[in-house]
Amino acid sequence: MSDLNIQDLHDTEFPLPPEMQGNIAITSLSKVYNWSRRNSMWPMLFGLACCAIEMICTAASRYDFSRFGMEVMRASPRQADLMIVSGTVTKKMIVPIVRLYNQMPEPKYVLAMGACASGGGPFKEGYNVVSGVDKYLPVDVYVPGCPPTPQALMYGLIALQKKNDGQSLAVMDDVPWYGAGPSEPTPMPILGPDIIDPRQMDIIRHQAELAAHGKSSGVRELPVIAVKEIAPAKAASSAKSPPSDENVDPVKAERLKKREAALARKRAREAAKENEG
Repeated sequence: MSDLNIQDLHDTEFPLPPEMQGNIAITSLSKVYNWSRRNSMWPMLFGLACCAIEMICTAASRYDFSRFGMEVMRASPRQADLMIVSGTVTKKMIVPIVRLYNQMPEPKYVLAMGACASGGGPFKEGYNVVSGVDKYLPVDVYVPGCPPTPQALMYGLIALQKKNDGQSLAVMDDVPWYGAGPSEPTPMPILGPDIIDPRQMDIIRHQAELAAHGKSSGVRELPVIAVKEIAPAKAASSAKSPPSDENVDPVKAERLKKREAALARKRAREAAKENEG
């Protein structure tokens, strides 16, 4: 009945009785499907850092997000459709996070909770921290804060529900998970001396080839002004002759002579012991 409206029902050959006209709701398949998803969103139960404490508070009795149909926090990714990334995402932890995301059935959503999950937070560009989980997973809603309050997380969950309400099954780009065949899993990051995204392997190989040929790879290059200033200084320093004896500190020279004499005496003692033996 999605293609009909109330006027069409009145103009049909078999009009509805007056007592039934107020008991029929005209809707669409997309609205029914979105209503069922928005009111049965089950988050996956895991936390990474201090944001997880705020997530626990949100699930407690004071804020009670069970009234939104989200009280069933599942410990298994097979039964969850919402991943709340609550805390600092390290390079070691992003690997199991992506694995858990791939194990979740579709439709599935990701909520980045806090500054660390959204962009690295105070640890941005640290040696062991990922600068945002969106570098590896598609994030639907960002909740700012360090850490966000339970009210902020509730607002983010309501924003995700509104996003679900606006999706349409008729538009395939709007709901990529609704179509023929399974979708491709997210590539697993490779953890070694550093984290590697398989989707960037072509860029990494290109940079490695440039570095092997002594060319700049375009990563953290110095500005042109700095290069112009540093190059003459390097050339001048390389052209300098080694320091002469006149420029040597006499105190350091005396210490060096004493050290060499002590080493010579030590070697002489060791040689004498070997001869005696």
